[in-house]
Order: sequence, then C-alpha cells, then structure tokens
Amino acid sequence: MAQGRERDEGPYSAGGASLSVRWVQGFPKQNVHFVNNTTICYPCGNYVIFINIETKKKTVLQCSNGIVGVVATNIPYEVVAFSDRKLKPLIYIYSFPGLTRRTKLKGNILLDYTLLSFSYCGTYLASYSSLPEFELALWNWESNVILCKKSQPGMDVNQMSFNPMNWRQLCLSSPSAVSVWTIERSNQEHHFRARSVKLPLEDGSFFNETDVVFPQSLPKDLIYGPVLPLSAVAGLVGEEAETFRPKDDLYPLLHPTMHCWTPTSDLYIGCEEGHLLMINGDTLKVTVLNKLEEESPLDRRNFISPVTLVYQKEGVLASGIDGFVYSFIIKDGSYVIKNFLEIERPVEHMTFSPNYTMFLIQTDKGSVYIYTFGEEPTLNKVLDACDGKFQAIDFITPGTQHFMTLTHSGEVCVWWLEDCSCVSKIYLNTPATVLACCPSSLSAAVGTEGGSVYFISVYNKESPQVVHKAFLSESSVQHVTYDQRGIFLLVGTSEGKVFIICASSSSSFQIIGFTEVAKDILQISTVSLSETDIVEVMVLSSLLEAGRSRLEMFTLPTLLPQVSTTFADERGRLKDEIIHKYLYELEHTLSSAVLDFQSKQIYGFCSQVPYICSYLLPKEEHIGIYILKPYKKVQSRQYGPGMLYLSSHGLWLITIAKCGILCIRDVSTLETFARCRSHSHQGHGIQSMRISMDGQNILVNGRDDGTLVYLKWKQFGGLLASEILDYYQKLLISLSSTMGEENDYLRTTPKVSIDLGSDSEHTKQKASIDSSQDELVLTDVKKEIPWIQQKSQEAIKKEVNLFSNKRKEIKQGIKSLSKTILNMMEENDKLENIAKLDQQEFGLDLEELERLHDESQEEVAKMIKDVEMHNLAKSYLAELIKEECWNSMAVKGRALKCFHIPCVVENFPMKARTVEELKELERVLQQKEIEAECLKLRKEIVEAQSGVMLVKKRHEEDDEEEEEEDKTVKCSNLPNYLLGSLSTDFGVDTSLLSSQLQLHSREEKINQIILLKDIIYKVKTAFNNEFDAAYKQKEFEITRVKERNVRIREIIVDLELEEAVWQPEFEDCEKPERTLVVQDEEITAHKHIMPWHKAREELIVNRETEHWLLIQGANTRLRALMDMMGGVLEVKKEDILRMVIPQPAFMAKPDAVWTEEERKQFKDYEKKVKELNEERDKYRKSLEAELKKLQNSIQESTQAFDEHLKRLFERRVKAEMVTNQEELKISNLAFSLLLDEELSSREKFLNNYLTRKQHEKSQTSEAVRKSREDLDMYKEHYDNLLAEDKVMDRSFKKEFSEIPGHQVDILYKLFKRRPRISKQKTHSETTSAVPFGELPGSGKLSKDAFAQLMKAMDELDNISNMPEGLNPLVWNHFCMTRRAKVENEQKVKQKAADLLEMATFLRKRVEEEEKVQQEIERVFHELILLQEEKVRFQLNLTIQILLKQGQVELENFQLVLEYSDAILINRNIIEDLNSVIRTQGQKKIASMMESKDVHKRILQIEWEHKKMQMEREDLNQKAWDIQMLFFSRDRQKYLNEPNYEALISIQIGIMEQTIAVLDKTHKKNVENCKKLLKKLEKFSNQKDIANYTLSCNLREELVAVSERKDICNAMGSKLTCEKIVKERYENMMQQQKLTHISKQQAEQISILQTEVERLRMKTFPALVQM
Repeated sequence: MAQGRERDEGPYSAGGASLSVRWVQGFPKQNVHFVNNTTICYPCGNYVIFINIETKKKTVLQCSNGIVGVVATNIPYEVVAFSDRKLKPLIYIYSFPGLTRRTKLKGNILLDYTLLSFSYCGTYLASYSSLPEFELALWNWESNVILCKKSQPGMDVNQMSFNPMNWRQLCLSSPSAVSVWTIERSNQEHHFRARSVKLPLEDGSFFNETDVVFPQSLPKDLIYGPVLPLSAVAGLVGEEAETFRPKDDLYPLLHPTMHCWTPTSDLYIGCEEGHLLMINGDTLKVTVLNKLEEESPLDRRNFISPVTLVYQKEGVLASGIDGFVYSFIIKDGSYVIKNFLEIERPVEHMTFSPNYTMFLIQTDKGSVYIYTFGEEPTLNKVLDACDGKFQAIDFITPGTQHFMTLTHSGEVCVWWLEDCSCVSKIYLNTPATVLACCPSSLSAAVGTEGGSVYFISVYNKESPQVVHKAFLSESSVQHVTYDQRGIFLLVGTSEGKVFIICASSSSSFQIIGFTEVAKDILQISTVSLSETDIVEVMVLSSLLEAGRSRLEMFTLPTLLPQVSTTFADERGRLKDEIIHKYLYELEHTLSSAVLDFQSKQIYGFCSQVPYICSYLLPKEEHIGIYILKPYKKVQSRQYGPGMLYLSSHGLWLITIAKCGILCIRDVSTLETFARCRSHSHQGHGIQSMRISMDGQNILVNGRDDGTLVYLKWKQFGGLLASEILDYYQKLLISLSSTMGEENDYLRTTPKVSIDLGSDSEHTKQKASIDSSQDELVLTDVKKEIPWIQQKSQEAIKKEVNLFSNKRKEIKQGIKSLSKTILNMMEENDKLENIAKLDQQEFGLDLEELERLHDESQEEVAKMIKDVEMHNLAKSYLAELIKEECWNSMAVKGRALKCFHIPCVVENFPMKARTVEELKELERVLQQKEIEAECLKLRKEIVEAQSGVMLVKKRHEEDDEEEEEEDKTVKCSNLPNYLLGSLSTDFGVDTSLLSSQLQLHSREEKINQIILLKDIIYKVKTAFNNEFDAAYKQKEFEITRVKERNVRIREIIVDLELEEAVWQPEFEDCEKPERTLVVQDEEITAHKHIMPWHKAREELIVNRETEHWLLIQGANTRLRALMDMMGGVLEVKKEDILRMVIPQPAFMAKPDAVWTEEERKQFKDYEKKVKELNEERDKYRKSLEAELKKLQNSIQESTQAFDEHLKRLFERRVKAEMVTNQEELKISNLAFSLLLDEELSSREKFLNNYLTRKQHEKSQTSEAVRKSREDLDMYKEHYDNLLAEDKVMDRSFKKEFSEIPGHQVDILYKLFKRRPRISKQKTHSETTSAVPFGELPGSGKLSKDAFAQLMKAMDELDNISNMPEGLNPLVWNHFCMTRRAKVENEQKVKQKAADLLEMATFLRKRVEEEEKVQQEIERVFHELILLQEEKVRFQLNLTIQILLKQGQVELENFQLVLEYSDAILINRNIIEDLNSVIRTQGQKKIASMMESKDVHKRILQIEWEHKKMQMEREDLNQKAWDIQMLFFSRDRQKYLNEPNYEALISIQIGIMEQTIAVLDKTHKKNVENCKKLLKKLEKFSNQKDIANYTLSCNLREELVAVSERKDICNAMGSKLTCEKIVKERYENMMQQQKLTHISKQQAEQISILQTEVERLRMKTFPALVQM
C-alpha cells in the first residue's frame, strides 16, 4: 500500500508522537478519471484516491482545506486538479505520481466550483461555478493566470468538455440547453464567443422561430393601426424584450443528458426522450438520427434515455438505467443498437483509457469495472463498493490484522488491516445500526432496527457466519458494547432498555436480563479490570426538555450468568438494589461521557460549549438523584458535539467531534499529545472511532463523506508505548484461556439457518426497491416473539397457575351474576311499559358506559365543530359575495314585471363613485371650464381689436355678435351623428365633450374617457329614477288591488262563489333582498333543539294556554253573545243572504188538522219567505254588479301600469343602447391609448437597443483598433526577425571569407542541411487505436519536437561530421552559427503561426464590428418606420357616427370603399335640388293635411251622433227602473200600519216570556250539576280513604323489608351485589308506581274540572233568534 501525503499537526504533538494517514477507504460518488494508462483516481471525502489498475495499489492525496470538490485530470502532463469546498474556494494542481503541488489557482468564486475540465492540448483548464456567479473561466494553469472569463446568469451546467481535436472549442450542456463556446486568441489575449444550439421539439421535429426584435411577417391592419411585436404589447423595454415569448408560444424541447465529441469536431447528444442528436461543430446544425429497429428486439428491453455517452469508432457506447452497455453503430444519419456488456448495476459513468485499450465502467453504487480489449476481452472488477456508507466499524481481537465494517443495509465486511483489502462479506438482509467485536472471542454482534442482535463468528475470516440471533424487543438497537474483558454484551434500545447478554458463545449468548434507563441513550461506558470480579456500567442519556443529562451507573458481578435468576425477576428485569443502581444528573448537556478505570471520576464532552469536564463520583452511597458538579474543565479546541473513548489501558482519552479532528489526551491532565485532522466539518466530521488493544492502529469513520481512514503512529515510543504495550500483553495473557475455549466452541458451532443470501443474490435484491427488501426481511421476524415478550408471557403463565383457584371462583361469580341479570332482563321484558326499566339500567360496567358516552360526546363535539367550521366558511364566502355584489352597490339591481304580459324591465346596478373618480371628474370639468373661458376671452380680444378699427359700424357688429353667440350656443351642442350617441335624449349635457375630430393628444383622450364615463353614469341615473318611480307605482297598484280584494273576497263569500281571487305579489327578482334572508320553510333539515330549550318552550306554551283559559272563563259577556246572538248585536245587510225564517211548529202536522189560525200563520210565513227571497235576489244582483265593477277597475289599472312598463322597457333599451354607444367610444379611445403605449414601448426598446448596440460598437471598435495595433507591432517584430534570418543567410560567406572557397561551399551546404526527425512506430500504433489520432496544436508536443531537433543538431555538430582540412575552431564557430540559424528559423515559424492567428482574430473582430454596424443601421431604419406609423396613427382618428334610416341610401347595403369612378360636383347644386324637393314635399304634405282634417271632421260628427243615441237609450232605461222600483213588506207595513209601536211591544212581551222559560230550565240544570258534584266528592273521599289504607300497608311492608335487610346483612356479604340490585329495583318500581298513581289522579282531577266547567256553562240562558 503506497502512502500518500501526510498532514501532521505539529503544535499538538508531544514527546515525538504523531499520527499519519496510512490508507483511506471510500467509494466514488463522482466520476472516476484516468491519470495515465494504468492509473485511475476519484475524490472521496478529504482525499483523492489513486488506484493502479494492474497492481491494485492505492495512493492517497489529502486536501488541506476540507472536502474535495470536483476533480479533473490532464493525461499528457499527468497532473490532477481539484477544488476544495470552502468559502472562496481554490483549485489545486498536483503532479502524479510524485503528488507534489504544481500550483494553486485563486479566482473570484464565492461558493463552489461545479465543473473542471482540462484541454487535450496545451496547458488550459476550464472551470465553471454555479450560484451565484454562473461563471466560465479559462486558466493557464502553468502560469497561474485567468486568460478570460464570462458569466451567464441562470445557466446551470452539468457537463463541460473540450473538443479533443480543437482546444478552442468547448461544449457546455445542461438539462435544458446546449452551447458551444469558441476560444479566440490574439497573441496573449483570449476571448470567449458563445453560440447556443437550437434543440428540436420533444417529438424530434424542428420549430421555425421568428425574429423577436425585428419581425418581418407581421400582418398589416388598416383599421386598428399598426401591428407591433409581442414584446411591445407586453410593455417590455429592456433586454428581456429580446427573448420574450408568450406562454402559448413556448413548446417543450428535448432535454439533453450527456454529450461527446467526435474526431470530425461534431457532437453526439443523448436526450431523456430517447433521441440521439448529431450537431455540426462549425454550423451548429442539429440532425436527429433515426433508429433502425432490428428483427429481434433486445430481450424486450426499452432503451429510454442514455445516462452517459462515450465515442468509439463508427459510433458511440451508451448506458442507461437497466445495467446494460449498448453500442450505437451510426451510419448515414441512422443508428443501430447492439448489446455490448451487461453489468449488475445501473451504469453511471464510462470512459476510455488514454490509449483506448481499456474501458472503465462505473456503477451507481460506486463499483468500478475495467473492460480490456484484445483477442480475448476481459471484464475485471477493480473496485467493489459496499452497499452504502459505513455505519459502524470495529477491530477483530486483538486488532492487529483484521477489522469489520457494517453498512445500513446489513452488509458486514471483513477487511485486511494492512492494505484494506476485502477478505469476505456477509449479508444480513435487514437494516442494521451498530457493530461490536468481542474482546474474548472471535465473534461480533450486530444490532438491527428490528430489535435483533446477530452474533457472527469470524473464526474463519474468509467465511464468517451467523451463529446466533437474539430477538430482544421490537424497538431498534442503538448501542452494542462489550466490556473490556468480553464478559458481558450491553445492548441499548430506543425505548430506554439496556439488555445484558453473556458474551461467551459456550453459553449460547444467554440473555441475563435488562434494566430500564432514560429513552434517549447517548453512550454506554464500561470498566472491567482483571483485578476485580465486577463490571461497572455507566449509561449516558439526554433530558432535552430539562436541558440536562442523566448518568445511570450499576454494577454487574462476573458470576452473574451463573446466578442470573436471583438478580432478575420473572419478567427479566434486573433488581436495582442488587445491581446497585445509582442516578446522577448534570446541570448541562453532554454529548458523550466515559468512566475512568479507577471508577472515581467521569469524563464528559459538553455539547453546547467546547469543553471537556471531569466529575468526581461521591464516595458514600446515596438515594435518589445526585447532582454532579464539574471538577476539572479543559477547552477541547474542537467545535460541535463530540464523542469520548478510552484506550484499552485507560490512560488515553480520545476525542472526536464535528470538526473532523481526532485528539488523543492524557487522562490525568487532559492535555493533547497527538492530533490529526482526518475529516472535515463539511462532511459533519467523524462518526465513530476505534483503537486497537495495543494502541498502534486507529480507525476513523466519517459521518457523511463515506470515508474510512486508517491512522498509524508515525513517531511512537518511550513511556507512552511501553505503558499500553505492557497492559496489552497482560490483557492477552488473562484472556488467552477464555479466547481459546470460546474460539474452539465457535469452530464447532453450526451455522444458524437465517436467510442471509449470497453475493450475487444480494446484488439482485439491491437492484429492487427498498420496500420489497424490507418485506423479505420481515417475513420471518413477524412470526417470532421478542425475548422480553416471552419473559412476560412466562410470568403471566406462572401467575395464572398460581391464582387459578381464585380465578375460577371469580369466573363462577361472574357467570352467576350474568345469569341473574339475564333473568331480570327477561322479567323486565314481561312487565308493562310503565314498569319496564331501560336497557342501560342493566349495565354493570358503569366505567365502560361512561367511556362510551364520553366517546360519543367527543364524536358529537367533533362533528359539531366540523359543521360549525363548514358553516363558518360558507358564511364567510356568503359575506364576501354579499359585500361585493350587494352591499357595495349604491343602486341595487332589481327588476319589474308586468301584471299580464311577459315583459321584464331591469334597472342598472351601480356602485358609488369613489373619491378619486370624483376628484378626477372635478379636475376635468374645471379644466374644461377654464378652456371655455380662455376661448371666450380670446374671442373678446379679437372682437375688441376689430371694434377699434370699425367704430362706425357698431350697430351692425352688435347684431352680428348676437347672431354669432346664437350660433356658438347652437354649435356647442354637437349633432347626434357627430356626437356618436343618443345621450342627449336623456337630458345629459354634452357641451363639455370635445369633438371626435380633435382628439389627438393623450391627455385629451383621457379627459374624454372621464367625461364619457360621467355621461354613462348620468344616463343610468336618469333611467334608474324613472325605474324607481315605476317601482313605487307598482307598489301602489299592488296595495290598491289588495284593498279591493278584501271587498271582493267578502262578496265571493256572500255569493258563495268558487272563484279564485287574483292577488299580484312581488317576485324574488323584483325584491332580491328576500333571497338574502332564509325563511324557516326553506330549511329542509330538521332543526336541532336542545333539551333545555324544548322544556322552556313547553313551559311557555302551557302558561299561554292557562292564561287563555283564564281569559275565556272570565269573559262571560262574550260567551253569552256567541251562544245567543252569534256574536253580533244587530243584523247587518250582508247577513240577509244567511237569514232563515223559522217554520211554525204546527207545520209538522198534516194539513188536514190545521186550524184557521194556523192556516193564517202559514200564509204569513209564505209571505215572509217570498219577501226574503226577493230581498236576497236584489242584494245578490247588487253584489254581482259591485264585484264586476271592482274586477274591471283592477284590470284597467293593472293594464295601464303594463302599458307604462312597456314604455319604460323601450326606454331601457334606448338607455342600454346609449350606454353601449358611449362604452364603444371609450373602448376605441382606450384602444388608441393602448396602441399609443405600445408604440412608445417599442420606441423605448429600440432606443435602448440602439444604445446597447452603440456601446457594443464602441467596444468592438476598440477591440479592432487594439487588435490592429497588436498585429502591426507583431508584424514589425516578425519582419525584423525575418530580416535577421535573411541577413544571417547572406552574411554567411562573409564570416568565412578567410578560408578557401571550396570549403566555404561545403560549409554552406552543411549550413543549409537540417536533421530529419523520425517518428516512433509505437506512437503510430497507439494513435491508430485511438479514434482521435494525434492531437494537434499541443504545446508539449511542439516543445518535445524542438528538444528533439536540438538533440539532432548535436549529432550534426559532432566533430566526425567536420570536413577534412577544416580548422576545429572554424568548425566550432560554424556550429554555433548554424545552431543560431536553426533557432532563428524556429522562431520565425512560431511568429508566422502567431501572426496568422492574430490576423484571423482581427478578421473576426472586424466582422463583428460590421455586424454590429448593420444592426445599428437596421435599428435606425426601424425607428424611422415606427415614427411614421406613430404620426399616421395620431392623425388617423377613429370616430363614431350615428346613421338614420333613409339618410344614406346604399345599394344592397354594401359600403363602397372604392371611389375611382366617382365625380366631384359643387355642393350648391345638391343643396338647390334638395330645397326644390323640400318645397314640393311641403306642398304635398299641406294638401294631405287638408284632406286629413276633412276626414277627421266627418268622423267627429258621426261620433257625436252615436253619443246622442246612447244618451237617449240611457234615459229610457232610467225611467223604466223608476217604474219597476221594489218595496219590501216591512217597508210597506211601516208605511201602512197606523199603530206600529204597539205591534213592536207585543213582540217584546213574547220574547220576555221565552226568556223566563229559559231561566227556569237553566236553574234545573244547575241543581242537577250540584247533585252530581256531591256524588263525585263522595267518590273522591272514598279514594282518599283507600289511598290512606294503602299507605299504611306500604309502611308495614317497608318495615318488613328493612327487617329482611337486617337479616341479610347479618347473614354475610356474599349477596351484597344482589342486595344492592334488588334494593335499587324495588325503589325504582315503587317510584314508578307512585308516579303512575299521581298521573292517574291528575288526569281524573282534570276530567272533573272540565266537567264542572261544562256544567257551569250550561246554567247560562240561551237566547234563540225568532
């Protein structure tokens, strides 16, 4: 195992002791990268881990500032770049394999880098940061400078890559967009140019987008003005207007997932929708590749969306979420999918090695596979990831060779400590929580969330097995702790129970018992020394509500497994007095606490403050809770909650915290002597730590970063080492015998048959969802019973056996009692209803009844509350609607209906005008008045000036002024056809309105709108006033009809007709306020009445009935009047129809036996009957005439109202027409204002756009100027260098002029000669395997080529190549000159390439400048067109004209818009012709009026003639009526009888005799009633005597019952319950009998009272009408 860079904390090292990182184990969460052909790397927590694929050797690089962010590798330079995750992060560049820092890049990023990418050629690094900058930066990492950067707010990129064939191209992709960035360079200046790719729609089709800034295809509207872009309609004037699109124009596009480059600089992009796109790198043209379906589908698998793409020759390799790698063979715009590999897990990342001989596959779990190409391809697993992060870790005793890890899913791994290689795995297939290894045997305990503890034997490290399973309880296991000697296993659960289990396997891991502590257990600490025979246990728990911590200590003897029955009760609970349990509390909270080995003090880590405190334990025993005070307090220099651990010899205190620092302290002084930062606070620090028995090995597990760090002492010796090593040797000696026995037992212990599953099965199960796995785990658990329940069931069984006899007695008593109750219920059913008891009276379980009653009351209260809340919500909504539609209306909306015709007239609902509207109206009116006064003053000034010049013609001028004033008055009122509405018909003043032909400015239009709204308000108000008058008229008519209907009903009753009386009423639409009031008859639900309310109503009714009876009994006059005279004192005229003449008594006899007197009386009787019938007929005719007259008057009045309402309806139609006309004018004006705003917005946008383009033009001009200057300067240097090269060539012969000529020629040939550089074959072979070939433009390649050239020059400069006879000094000078010439040529080539690049850069800047200039010219042109449109719109006004029928006559009613064939004539001709036509028409009208008058006179004379005839007939009829006038016999008797008063007195005497007879009869009846009353009084006395006798008997019975009770009480208490029941039953029966008797007596008394009242009424005299 290679050791990485070590981070030592020097100031905290004491005595030369320090810790170093030996290895780090973690699995990749980000993409794995190749560093070279044989090495991969990935970030993990604070480290970057390097793995050699061939040797599996690991190297670790630690980040000094916390968690490693993103990582990128540069293969040609073999460097690794990564960022840290801190505020203002940095980028570090390290070289490999030396792992030395090359440089540190510092930018202006605030939070984090999200992407890093090296260019394939050169020393370029691209970085991208998300929030808040969204900045893309290009670095030269060798020179540590930012070459260029650009920000794109809101663009969150998830992949970034350079073009392998061109480092100047960079692709950035996100789930919604793809952009290609081009890097342009001019000497040392770099520039970013971004281009976005237009993606297709979701179905693969393309959408033709229109230009938003300068749309070309907008329709032209000749009526409503210009049509503007949507951004102008939206009112956008800034940069957002350039990209604005309405919601309806937004279509869902494809969502890219991954991209990859091709050797032709094209891009392949995979999408979520399953499409594969190809994008041209130069033109960015998108092509959707077609998928060719094969005959045999891929095992019915649906390849939906590629998660990652990798380019290969002739296509790409892609992977999805199904665990397969597919090969896409692309050809001619289509592709075919073929299977390439099958992986067990979904593939998350793929990449090729630099030489394309290996293919790396990374799964979502973090496993890494290497697929090696060749004749026999192989697939090797380089990194086998665990199933999740490590949940717990521990050393296998003694902790020098192996250790174990646990994941949350239940995966237990055994690792080799030296190189962290996985030895074996076992899957528990259940969610696990904690792990602990036994010090006394090769076994381990694993706690699960289900409450079970699995005991695993690791005797054979390569095949661990579960040897036992203890299901303790149903709550999850949170802590598993062995004592130092491995005697006991302490298991803490979430419900606050600590189970004590024997740790020896020979005892089959016996469960000794449990003790209860506080629920929130934080830590369990033990002290088990070889010198003692006890194990001291301390449990730390948190009291969050009180802000305290609780410590509970108890002692376990080592002989406890043998005598466990005496220490625990039957339910397994250990007795507190035997285990010596003590309670302690601290006034502050601790996150961890341990007990020292002397058991004299406690060490605690404070959770709120950074302190480590020690607490002294009291020496004396105590009862209750003891408050501990801090004895010693030391700053921990660690922040966040931490944990404390003691070493095996108890002299080291190890602290870990959220900051990620591990400190080792001396227990006595609490001073730190070793310190190491293994994790960081960004990953929430360290979760757990374990130290081996010898103290040499330390394992540290991170909380959230998923890293496991192995720390080893770098410098360790002296007293620190000797103390722990000595204790380690002693401990091993003391445990050796026990370990031997236990391990032998473990070797022979059979494996427990638990469904653990194999590795392959586990991987398949993990591919499924977690819920299904949980179901698999819990299938057997549900059948099992926890140990604590088993103990409780056993205790219950023992108690049942112990108290079985007593239980039988109780059961028998209950059975007999139930039989008695059943018999009582049967007897109760046979009784009468009055003697029956209710069913609930037989319920003996009163508590259950009360509980059921309370539950029902709670349910009722809940339902009442829900109904109240529902009603409250409805009421609130009703109030809102009422406030909006009714209360806020100044004029409520209502309707009027006709009486006889289906005609309805509605008024105008109106809201009150607000104060702001009234102020605005007042302002406009005041402004109009000021304008009128100004106009009047101007006219007066003009007239005064003209009056000075024309003094002589003053009289004529006055006349003209009067005429002009009249004209102005007349002209102030515009005609209706120019006014555009009929508002003047409602008396509305329109003189303040401006002419429609003068509304040009914005203010005039707004003022016109305000005045038009005021006109609408006045028109509606005028109509509403008429409506209110009609409404009052209808109320009056209905009232009058009601008054007449009273008389009509009386007549109908008198005439005994069956006619229905027509009574008009207001409907709901006429009185809408009635809908807001809910009547009782509208409620269909039954009203809930409280019992007390019902009793109160009954009491009120009874009182009212009694009061009415008293009134009726006291009013004797009224009763006498009703009995004798029918309630009236005199006979009215209306009663004549009901009057009946009584027949004489003798009419019952036959006619033959009548006397003469009786015959005379019969004749008188017939005469009276005849007269009565005649009176009836006459009165009936008068009533019928009156009825017809009343009905006719009602009909006439209602029809008159209907006619009025019809006229009002026409008025309503006209008012609505006027309102619509005014609203149409307002709409036109508002549309013109809106269009004016749109034009202004468009103009502002174009001006802003022009400003931006001008600013961009200035920038591009400056860039062009600077580029041109740089190009000129660089060209000058190039020319100078080229001239120097030519001078060197020309001056060659001059420099060697001293030597002979033939030697000069030979030297000149050698001077022109250049070495040939041969390429290696191996390089060509590797490039043939790599699809991208040799990468061009690499700075490293050019440097290597120049170095190779210089090396070849060294060979040419060798003395062996010197011509014969040449002086060596001359040869040396020649070699120096030739070398200078070669170097100069290389400089010239480099300068020429740079010069070409700068010229290209200048050309692009010039093109950009020309493009911006074209944009500016286009904007100017658009502004000119817009201004012309604006002027045309302001001049072309839309006016509203009223046209009358016949005024304009058009053929076929078609408006002629083309006037090409029309002629122009003088207006006077038409006017003269119209005057002639008007004169002739007037003459014709005059003649028609004369004929009309003659005809009218004739009709008038005929009408007068008919009138006189009708008057004559009327007079004749009146004379006939006088002759036929009817007189009754009473009237004739009154006129003919001389002594009428004597006749009346005789009749009175007869009536007095009749009264005397009646009085005598009444007295007889009274005497009979008194006799009956006496009899009833005697009967009541007899009943009283009988009641008294019964009461005496009852008293005797009660005495007998009491005696029997005493006897029963003396007999014993066995029948106490029966006695109570009987007493209650007898009392209830007695109470019911008494109430029944009282009710019967009350009924009898009421009957007697009514009978007395009836008899009393009979004593009154009865007056019979004769």
